[in-house]
Amino acid sequence: MIDRKTFKRLLIPLGLVLVASLSGCDLAVLDPQGSVGVAEKSLIVTATVAMLIVVIPVIVLTLLFAWRYRAGNTRATYAPKWSHSTAIEVVVWTIPALIILFLGILTWKTTHELDPYRPLESNVKPIDVDVVALDWKWLFIYPDLGIATVNQLAMPVGTPVNFHITSDSVMNSFFIPQLGTQVYAMAGMQTRLHLIADHAGDYAGISSNFSGRGFADMKFRTLATSPDEFNAWVAKVRASGSHLGMDEYGEVAKPSEKNPAQYFSSVDPRLFHNIIAKYNNGHVLDFQDAACGTKG
Repeated sequence: MIDRKTFKRLLIPLGLVLVASLSGCDLAVLDPQGSVGVAEKSLIVTATVAMLIVVIPVIVLTLLFAWRYRAGNTRATYAPKWSHSTAIEVVVWTIPALIILFLGILTWKTTHELDPYRPLESNVKPIDVDVVALDWKWLFIYPDLGIATVNQLAMPVGTPVNFHITSDSVMNSFFIPQLGTQVYAMAGMQTRLHLIADHAGDYAGISSNFSGRGFADMKFRTLATSPDEFNAWVAKVRASGSHLGMDEYGEVAKPSEKNPAQYFSSVDPRLFHNIIAKYNNGHVLDFQDAACGTKG
């Protein structure tokens, strides 16, 4: 059993380890800038607090029992044949069971509300963006605007964005931490995601699934701007004078690292479809369709 001096000596390094570990955390997920991210943060915080109702008392009581019933404390009751307490059994089983029930209901409800395939309710017309994960960069195609970019995504504040996501390489995962929800990008399949930015800003976008040598630098910037600034950005992209067809795409898709933002003023309207279809004999396979065994 530990004595008082040893107990105090252990608290200091344990505290330092905790502070050091937290200082290295990326807390972007806990600083959401869109309604989806806000809802996910609420779920994380609520679930954590509910679990701490059990965790904190267990930690405190473990330390308290170790201290109170140490070998050197002759005033503590010694009861080697004690084995059961109905009151204790009721407490240690009822409270966790209620918390698990609460978390189950909460998780079921919020995960259905935050289904990434579920369009966001808004009076503003959404914009569509096709996303292609490459080695080791991101291609964004705006089919309604006829433009495309590499490693730079822009969206107007307050406007829902409908993402259609695929990969032309290994399996990857598309993630903008401050806007919420990561979704896999898979070759030959199309996954979906709906996000919105409620505040203007320059947000980091990352690959959250290891994809090889250049994974660490497979990053992009998300520019959430006013509608006027977004229109100016579109005009800037259109002024680049570069076309993205299948031939040009072959060069873009070659493995490369730390790519700067790149603009294409026009894009083959069938490009995204062709990227997916080349893995499926000409068919575009949606992830939900794949789960049901159908093709579209």
